[in-house]
Amino acid sequence: MPSSPAATAIQDAARAVRQGELWRVGQLAEATGKTVRALHLYEELGLLTPASRSKGGFRLYDERSVLRVQWIDRLQELGFSLKDAADFLADLQDRDHGPAAMQTLRAFYQAKLAETRASLERLRALEAELQDSLDYLDGCQSCAGHTPRHACPACDSHTHAGQPAPPMVAAVQDPA
Repeated sequence: MPSSPAATAIQDAARAVRQGELWRVGQLAEATGKTVRALHLYEELGLLTPASRSKGGFRLYDERSVLRVQWIDRLQELGFSLKDAADFLADLQDRDHGPAAMQTLRAFYQAKLAETRASLERLRALEAELQDSLDYLDGCQSCAGHTPRHACPACDSHTHAGQPAPPMVAAVQDPA
């Protein structure tokens, strides 16, 4: 099974570091699918720090930078703005002791996991409603093409087996 682009990028970055390679910003942009401007913005916000700079002053990044960019992406998927992510990271870095920082991170991830699970439950319920609606609407295909739309709420088609229209269908039907 082929690796995902993200996994390949991480593997390439790890190999590069083992070989003593550091990447310029354009190479990091290519590896992470970000623009150079986005990476510069991450740096301006304190979200990303180059591992070092070349003699010419170019930013140089290592595999930790790939992981950081992916972490930023995940925070954005969780609804964080870049400023929120920067504030969160600054709060973590302000912790003097590793266990305190990791406990803060753990509490944050626990809260986000609970929110994610609640979202999944809502999406599963929506999925069921949509499937019920589609199943009902499949039965509507048996009506004659000239059946007036206003007849739909009172439909007594045998394909519906006397079942009322699901809420997502009934809500858009005209009253009988």
